[in-house]
Amino acid sequence: MTPSPPQRPPVPAALRLLGGFGLQIDARPVYVPPTAQKVLAFLALHREGTSRERAAELLWPDLPRNRATAGLRSALWRLSRRSDRGLVTDLDFSRLSLAPHVDIDLHAAATYATALAGDRHDTTPGPDVPPQLREELLPSWYDDWLVDAREHFHQTRLHALEAVSRRHRRAGRMCEALLYAMTAVEAEPLRESAHREVTAVHLGEGNVAEALRHFDLYRRRLRRELGLPPSPEFRRLLAPYLGRPADAPPPR
Repeated sequence: MTPSPPQRPPVPAALRLLGGFGLQIDARPVYVPPTAQKVLAFLALHREGTSRERAAELLWPDLPRNRATAGLRSALWRLSRRSDRGLVTDLDFSRLSLAPHVDIDLHAAATYATALAGDRHDTTPGPDVPPQLREELLPSWYDDWLVDAREHFHQTRLHALEAVSRRHRRAGRMCEALLYAMTAVEAEPLRESAHREVTAVHLGEGNVAEALRHFDLYRRRLRRELGLPPSPEFRRLLAPYLGRPADAPPPR
């Protein structure tokens, strides 16, 4: 049986950004007002720290500078009351960063997913997809400052899921391979590489009919939503079973 990712010991402050916002201090959930949540999340994405001016500008883009600065000051005051050790450091009252004792789930998850995607991790996750590979970054938030970071983690997570599926498939663990491939499909329904991996698993099990059915479902959805055909690479994967040359246009 392949091991799961190691469990980390409890930390003084744990900030959860995957799947939704959460904060625990000494292993106890702590309520954080919405504006203060945004400050913590923003600083978590800027590990090197950022100026007060930039934080206020990006967190409150629709407000005049003086009101945005006041909003930031109020949020920092609220955060200072949540922990005796402090959650935010303020160097010279100008540069903000999260305190060193705040553990952030996103950072560990991104490192783990990057290692898996590049086949640089010494273990392969087992039959249950780890939470680090299931959850999106703050999925119900729509702030502009979050878009790039969310997409970066999303793509890293998808590459990791596909890489783990390939490793299971090549080792003959088809059930696990299909689980990881389908998790990638669920996360990004139009992603062809994820659908190719699902199809490859079906072929690896000798389930040609299921492979053809999955290809046809994807082909129809892709044409309906984007007006595009599957790539020649995908058709070549199934060429021996399609009854036509690999580079022939798909049926209409």
